[in-house]
Amino acid sequence: EVQLVESGGGLVQAGGSLRLSCAASGFTFDDYTIGWFRQVPGKEREGVSCMTYSDGDTYYADSVKGRFTISSDGAKNTVYLQMDSLKPDDTATYYCAAQRVGARDYDLWGQGTQVTVSS
Repeated sequence: EVQLVESGGGLVQAGGSLRLSCAASGFTFDDYTIGWFRQVPGKEREGVSCMTYSDGDTYYADSVKGRFTISSDGAKNTVYLQMDSLKPDDTATYYCAAQRVGARDYDLWGQGTQVTVSS
């Protein structure tokens, strides 16, 4: 079965850290861009970070630049989002998604993992 599974969310105090994982099964990341998104109920989904697996190109939203780091482990077919210096505004459900290089949209999504940052 082709799927993405996120893990690593939880409750943390402001200033703390969490590492989210996005594990792929049924396919490899070789020809994909992997993105992390977040959403708060009632608000639009926000793109947080992405990585083009083949060349390692990365992108970060201004809101997380310098605090979040995206990385990958090819042996584990997993992409990570290291989140440091967390703020209450980072509270959201975080999703990873896969977009085949050259495709228009992200067409494979994980189920999401909740991140809650307390003040």
